Amino acid sequence: MSNFFSNILQWILLPLTLIWEWVYIIRRFMFNYGLFKKNYFQVPIISIGNLTFGGTGKTPFTLWLSEYLGEQKNKRVFVLMRGYKGNLEHGSGLLKSGARLGYNPFEYGDEALLLARRLKNTYIAVGKKRSENLAHYFDEVSPDVVLLDDGHQHLKLDRNLNIVLFDSLMSLDKYKVAPQGYMREGFTALKDADVVILGRADLVTKEKLSSLKTLVHKYNPRIKFAEICYRPTGLFNISCEKVFEVDHLVGKRVICVAGIASPSSFFKYIENLGMEVIHQVSYPDHHYFKADEINQLVEQSIAEDAYILTTEKDIVKIRRVVDTERLLYVEIKVDFLSGEQDVKDSIDSAFE
Repeated sequence: MSNFFSNILQWILLPLTLIWEWVYIIRRFMFNYGLFKKNYFQVPIISIGNLTFGGTGKTPFTLWLSEYLGEQKNKRVFVLMRGYKGNLEHGSGLLKSGARLGYNPFEYGDEALLLARRLKNTYIAVGKKRSENLAHYFDEVSPDVVLLDDGHQHLKLDRNLNIVLFDSLMSLDKYKVAPQGYMREGFTALKDADVVILGRADLVTKEKLSSLKTLVHKYNPRIKFAEICYRPTGLFNISCEKVFEVDHLVGKRVICVAGIASPSSFFKYIENLGMEVIHQVSYPDHHYFKADEINQLVEQSIAEDAYILTTEKDIVKIRRVVDTERLLYVEIKVDFLSGEQDVKDSIDSAFE
């Protein structure tokens, strides 16, 4: 019976889906053929984006890409971000990596502060008018390369390379344009993509990856693929100091709390590391934590002899409201399972 009503709902939503999809198709056509104006800059621009709503691992991949360009290629990197839910989202603000003090997540957003803390020789501008921000800060930063975070739908900026991320865990039947499914725009948008990154590829079967690749190749046979997973680098305290290796908590009781787009993926990740997750606490993506929310978890962790684990993106907000030794976060890094050299070659070609 539930399948019957689900099918009926899909038919009801179909007209809205078709309208949504065609709006994006026409919009992309207008930009690609010069009917809407694109802005051009004398610097390589690399877009990191996705086709779906929710988390696909753009932030960890942007970290990897920034480190590759900054440390291995000795480039000055300039990241353009929206600064989602920060006060500067509708304005603009500039951060310099390595300066850990003085930046407020309520102003800049959580992702920008995470990048600023982790990276070297990198500038991050926040504000949804990313093309205008690039023009405004260009002379001040003098970048060698610009990374356009969440950029596949931000067509006002011309770019040299388009990288699109997929979450391999998402079931194929959800790849429909909203409101029928979880896609911002349809697979036809992959005609503008150069590289597809399949995230969390270690958690699905080879058959699932093959099916997703076949679906992508149907719309763009020239796309290069890479498969990645996320490896933990350690457990860090609220002061961002490494205190344990991950295996220190294997078999131990933990309470997981996350305010990210896909909290279930984080909870599953912690379970796969061998920890006993006794409670899962989720909040909306980019949630700004209050002191009483965390203090309640601290009391619970003491009563149940457990640590509290959260994400690196959440810690930049939590540390503003509480200070406790019982809360740790897991730092992760991108690890390639396949396609790393193809990705690096594509990145290098953006400078030609």
